[in-house]
Amino acid sequence: MLSLNQMAEAARALNPPLFADLPGDLAVSFEFFPPKSEAMERSLWEAVETLSPLGPRFFSVTYGAGGSTRERTHGLVARIVAETPVPAAAHLTCVNATADELDAIADAYWAAGVRHIVALRGDPPGGESRFTPIPGGHASAADLVKALKKRHDFEISVSCYPEVHPEAASPQADLDALKAKHDAGASRAISQFFFEPDSFFRFRDSVAAAGLDVELVPGILPVTNFANLKRMAASCNTHVPGWMAHLFEALDDKPAARQLVAATVAAELSRRLYAGGVRHFHFYTLNRAELSYAICHLLGVRPAQQVQP
Repeated sequence: MLSLNQMAEAARALNPPLFADLPGDLAVSFEFFPPKSEAMERSLWEAVETLSPLGPRFFSVTYGAGGSTRERTHGLVARIVAETPVPAAAHLTCVNATADELDAIADAYWAAGVRHIVALRGDPPGGESRFTPIPGGHASAADLVKALKKRHDFEISVSCYPEVHPEAASPQADLDALKAKHDAGASRAISQFFFEPDSFFRFRDSVAAAGLDVELVPGILPVTNFANLKRMAASCNTHVPGWMAHLFEALDDKPAARQLVAATVAAELSRRLYAGGVRHFHFYTLNRAELSYAICHLLGVRPAQQVQP
């Protein structure tokens, strides 16, 4: 008699290919961070030009609280608006900025043609364990969303946490925070990265049960460095399954093999999310196009000129 595992493997052997005949009926978006050098800027722009033909809903650019990083963010966002057909979404946080300063930054984005903001509270500044607003600053992402909507008619995305924000007192408190952001004017919530589809599905069910009519978009992070990933995951309360550690074992000095494994893991996660009804994926690119492009290709997304009538 076959064991349950043997029967499952036998059934898997007869299944059609995981990515066979996907119609590409989904939307994608991509996130970048501001480059710190001219060489990094060239590399980033190559990624933008590689991914742009896929027709993403938007390119988002992260934001730092420091002055030079703010300027790099603004410069990159303005260039995307000016030189690509893809809408740009600028990140904005409450960290180390007064409400008046954030109003001025929002005005500058609006003047540059930016119509989409990713509004975040932001991580505590270095060395601090919890976020504390500066005098005259916003205390929460919901406050920032409200101020932005009052200032201009921005489309606003916010963050959400399938495995609960590390500072949230409870899952319900985390849902309450998302509701506050939605009530303030946010229309979309982009999730923190995760690696098990059930984490997202359970969260989606909780949001629906709470009566929140907000678009939930899973954030997909292809793994480029497993040691760095574990540190990032620990800081944001993301569970890294044991099977992932096994898959990436002994690949630190084999970048090509590691990239293939990373693409496989992220593509399978995306495929399972697709099977569960997800039709918009947000990729944390780390300013590299290859992995995200490959995953999109497996999901059936093609450059516009290659789409068959």
